[in-house]
Amino acid sequence: MNKSYELLKEEKLEGLDSLGFIFEHKKTKARICFISNDDPNKVFYIGFRTPPKDSTGVAHIVEHTVLCGSKKYPVKDPFVELVKGSLNTFLNAITYPDKTVYPIASTNDTDYMNLIDVYMDAVFHPNIYKYREIFEQEGWHYEMEDENSDLTINGVVYNEMKGAFSSPDDVLSRQILNSLFPDTTYAIESGGDPKDIIKLTYEDFLAFHSKYYHPSNSYIYVYGDVDIDDILEYLDTKYLRYYDYLEVDSEIQMQKPFDKPVDKTFDYPIAADQDPEGNTFLSYNVCIGDVLDPNMYRAFDILNYALVSAPGAPLYEALIKADIAEDVECSFESSQRQMFFSIVARGANEEDKDRFVQIIEDTLRAEIEKGIDKKTLYASINGEQFRARELDFGSAPKGLIIGLQLLDSWLYDKNRPFLHLHAVEVLDKIKSRVENGLFDSIANDYLLSNNHKSIVTLRPKQGMTSADDLELKKRLAEKKASMTPAEIKEVVEHTAYLKEYQQTPSSKEDLAKIPMLSRSDLTRNARPIDLEVYDEEGTTILHHKVSTNGIHYFNMVFDISDMSTEWIPYTALLERIIGLLATEHYSYADFTNEMYLHTGGITTNTAIHEVFHSKDEIKMTFEVRSKFIYDEADAAKDLALEMMLHTDFSDEDRLRELITAEKSHLEAQLSSRGNQVAAVRARCGFSKKAFYSELASGVSFYRFLVDLEENFDAKKEEIISRLNKLCEIIFSSSRLIVSSTGKAEVLSQARRLVTDIKPQLSTERFEFEKTEFKPHQVREALKDASQIQYVAMAGDFAKAGYEYNGTFRILNTILGYDYFWIKVRVQGGAYGCNMNSSRQGDLVFVSYRDPNLTETLKVFEETGDYLRSFDADERDMTKYIIGTVSGMDTPLTPYQRGLRGLNCYMSGITYEDLQKTRNEVLDAEAEDIRALAAPIDAAIAQQNICVVGNEDAITSNSGLFNSIESLY
Repeated sequence: MNKSYELLKEEKLEGLDSLGFIFEHKKTKARICFISNDDPNKVFYIGFRTPPKDSTGVAHIVEHTVLCGSKKYPVKDPFVELVKGSLNTFLNAITYPDKTVYPIASTNDTDYMNLIDVYMDAVFHPNIYKYREIFEQEGWHYEMEDENSDLTINGVVYNEMKGAFSSPDDVLSRQILNSLFPDTTYAIESGGDPKDIIKLTYEDFLAFHSKYYHPSNSYIYVYGDVDIDDILEYLDTKYLRYYDYLEVDSEIQMQKPFDKPVDKTFDYPIAADQDPEGNTFLSYNVCIGDVLDPNMYRAFDILNYALVSAPGAPLYEALIKADIAEDVECSFESSQRQMFFSIVARGANEEDKDRFVQIIEDTLRAEIEKGIDKKTLYASINGEQFRARELDFGSAPKGLIIGLQLLDSWLYDKNRPFLHLHAVEVLDKIKSRVENGLFDSIANDYLLSNNHKSIVTLRPKQGMTSADDLELKKRLAEKKASMTPAEIKEVVEHTAYLKEYQQTPSSKEDLAKIPMLSRSDLTRNARPIDLEVYDEEGTTILHHKVSTNGIHYFNMVFDISDMSTEWIPYTALLERIIGLLATEHYSYADFTNEMYLHTGGITTNTAIHEVFHSKDEIKMTFEVRSKFIYDEADAAKDLALEMMLHTDFSDEDRLRELITAEKSHLEAQLSSRGNQVAAVRARCGFSKKAFYSELASGVSFYRFLVDLEENFDAKKEEIISRLNKLCEIIFSSSRLIVSSTGKAEVLSQARRLVTDIKPQLSTERFEFEKTEFKPHQVREALKDASQIQYVAMAGDFAKAGYEYNGTFRILNTILGYDYFWIKVRVQGGAYGCNMNSSRQGDLVFVSYRDPNLTETLKVFEETGDYLRSFDADERDMTKYIIGTVSGMDTPLTPYQRGLRGLNCYMSGITYEDLQKTRNEVLDAEAEDIRALAAPIDAAIAQQNICVVGNEDAITSNSGLFNSIESLY
């Protein structure tokens, strides 16, 4: 082993099929964790304990700025250069309340080491000491275009946090954290409060980095199929050996337990025309104790399910039946020094706070006395065990999630990094103690009898954003009035200077220092489609032959492409509530328990697929997705059929409850994903897929739910009738396609299941009335209480005669990390901006947490001009191509590989189509990008726009829109 390190620990990680090692660098005491296995998707991060002392957002701003150039890589935005030109499978940086982490991942060995080197140099040798402009761009600065302009504030983090402070969920999460831990770093807003961000000085910013970004305060993580000796040698010779040990005071302090619960009330903004009635959030929050307790770390996710989250859970039922709220949610936070558990009532009223607390505590007392339902507890544990076996984290690399979980103990005890990586063993131990009343004791000791709790009320306040904006304008006007002509001139000149600095590209010489691969490093062949098509007595079976660790992913897919638009909202409602109602043989609580006792879950999904070789055709499917180990196939099948064919929709109280909860849930989503709302709405005028998606999951669906809730008594019979009819229509053998993912042996199981299932399905084929999609221009705005905007512009280049090709994928990379990055993010101060295009000719540009509106639309409109003058040498084109291929080749989980095969089948996409697109990407030259100016111009000329956000900004630009409405 390398003599610069000491091996402190070696541990077998059974559930991960891995070995864990902890090394300590002798000179600096930097800690390095290595998890060794055969995973080709290698992960690395370097993290630091970074407890802030105030809410200026210094930790967050440092996170942004260290990635804006370093000693070895002096370009202005190495992060962007890497995104454009590496095969990374993950590349980001994350600020937490007590730590900052810089993770990367790649399947390419050379790329992996390149990414590590750029990140290591960024954190230890950033250019922030050399260029104050980096702090001003990413943090905050004053702006004035000329002496007569208003004084304003801009900055990427400043605007990002204005967006975060507009979201009630974000505001509530922050106040809960602050209320429980008032004497610790958790009482501080690590992301930054916009009111405090502008108090951060450049000197304090540099001091924070100097103190905490030292090897002695670092946590370095290496994961996957790598040569650890080479990496240890690299870390020592390139970085660590040049530092001496430094005692860094970064220990995260524990909050002293409360003598009695605390009660806090705060306001959050709603739009001027939004009704405050029924829009309060009530929360009951309890400190669970030390995160270094492995049993509590796992037990509270199980208790969450049993008490609140499961259908029929006692706390949920008690609060809903008492008409306390529209929906009740529960969360358990375990990624900090002291864990906490929260019960949140959404859509409540402030005057019900005392009753809210009383009901929770009375219900807890009653459950503890009679014993928390053991079947529900076992079902929850089985679900957790299934997830521990599956290790499916969606698009995030498995090694990344494991590494972040590592910090849940390592950050607080350097000798116990692997504490929470033994999920299977801990869950087995917990399961063995269910019969002995383990969870009754936990609920009593940690929830009911625990005084370390807070009651946080978040109440709506109309006009709060406008008032805050006016107050800020007043303060800035007063500041400008107090400035001398020389000081005003200085701000004007510095504004111009900063914009020039931002627009001036890094030199070719500096750009050449960023390591990158060559086109020869890219695989020429497209990724195969995991798809074999079989026929089982007239039913199509799609088999995706993938190794799944003994899990069978079995999806029943029902083709509903002929469905009329009138039925789509009801289909979306069915998707969301089926499985949450009683059936012929089960109560809704018992059904869910049975499901998790025998499967990893049975879910439903409505999917809308573009048909690749047809401009206007779409395919729509209703999918019943199940996952189970092979031995549970029959139980899974029976439960799925019970749900599909025997759901009882006649329980009016339960139906009303589910509609209200879904409305509340969707309302929360709309406030946090305004970019998605704007992008879909802007395309609704010309894209049938967008139009249908909007009806099924967007603002239109939200308004459909509002109408059902408000008029439930008048409409309940129609709702029940339609849901019953939809089950007859959808679950028909003539519509059935089966999609089966697993090893070769699951195919015979899938065939047998089809033989069992088909006779139980309807044989009739319902004919829908045909509905015509009518294209129209969209120029609309949706107002809310945000301090920022989400701005979208869309068009249809196929309508103008242009065809999709692979270079549009490269354009996504170029615009998102070049033209839009500079114009909308760097200069405009928005948090982000991107483009999306589809094979059918849809195109949309959209910004995220954007302080601007007309300025961003102007940038969008000038995209064609940018493309006409686009020029790139071989290195730059290669960089854009590599960044594009990285997105095309992101590793997929076994489950995702099955879904990809299904989507290709439904969309009519062949391997030849994928190869053609890949060839167009790999062989692209600068002139191919310039050729996209014409289709971009054609799409932009259609002037479809949608803006979601600040009501004052929208009102002052009302001439842009044909329609202005409240988002809610």
